Amino acid sequence: MRIDVEERLLHFKQPAGTSRGVYTTRRLWLVKVSDGEAVGYGECAPLPQLSCDDIPNYAEVLRRFCDEVERTGEIDYEAMRDYPSMLFGLETALLDVRCKKEDGRGFLFDTPFSRGEVGIPINGLVWMGTFEEMQQRIEEKLAQGFHCVKLKIGAIDFDAELELIKKIRSRYSHHEIELRVDANGAFPFEEALYKLELLSQYALHSIEQPIKAGQWSYMSELCRESPLPIALDEELIGVNDPDQKRQILNIIRPRYIILKPSLHGGMMGVREWVDIARDMGIGSWITSALESNIGLNAIAQLTADIYGPDIRMPQGLGTGQLFTDNIPMPLEIRGDRLWVVDR
Repeated sequence: MRIDVEERLLHFKQPAGTSRGVYTTRRLWLVKVSDGEAVGYGECAPLPQLSCDDIPNYAEVLRRFCDEVERTGEIDYEAMRDYPSMLFGLETALLDVRCKKEDGRGFLFDTPFSRGEVGIPINGLVWMGTFEEMQQRIEEKLAQGFHCVKLKIGAIDFDAELELIKKIRSRYSHHEIELRVDANGAFPFEEALYKLELLSQYALHSIEQPIKAGQWSYMSELCRESPLPIALDEELIGVNDPDQKRQILNIIRPRYIILKPSLHGGMMGVREWVDIARDMGIGSWITSALESNIGLNAIAQLTADIYGPDIRMPQGLGTGQLFTDNIPMPLEIRGDRLWVVDR
């Protein structure tokens, strides 16, 4: 077995505003696994200042893990728990090789989705921006046929964001459009409950990460008192031990958790999170994290395998159209669903 690693820099079609600044490019590492019979690809894409494995010597550490897999033919999952984006890339590449050898079709998981028989419902994502930009992007998503729209908030004045949500609700009821908001930890704890009460007037589905991660007692209090369902996202980053996963969910008791394989433990880690959450009656959904189409394809196939063919809750899998120089994959968004097209 041979593993090659290639660094790539992708370019956004338009700047992507996040709570950690504006992205214009996306750096990632493609992992290519060859065993003489087949070739498989995976994507290692840490998010700057967010991933727990966003480290200065990323390429060097990734190479060491690749060398170990070359030597043994297997992933040391325990050794890689704290390197989720690297783990995800290697998991994907090894699955890709195995599946191509077995059936030649390249299904990471043989599901109705991967066979092109059903699509996965997804939300339309509206990036942070000015009031006018966000309003225009919302109209575009609705025109494209999305029935669930996720708004990134916390970048402009809160009153302006509230007015934007009010305008949407004045035109579309919660029966017509499901609205989710993601604060990315933007609210100070002292103001959070008041802001959640204001937001709850507009029949929102949920809010992601209202306060900064690492404040378990505060977040637990908000989950108890909030009139709006709370979903954890950044809070889960770096929590890679199964016992600690159970502990944080037991303490905070959110309504939902949102899982990204590149951030939350690769495929193995996401399955652990989903199983633990299910045991506690906590809902979940899976999203991409600005990966290329290689990563998006793997995440979508994993999602279909975990939740089955009748997925009702919209997933966050619509970011494959962000880059001018994306890597081609047989994926297509039709209305508000992601499909695998003919290979």
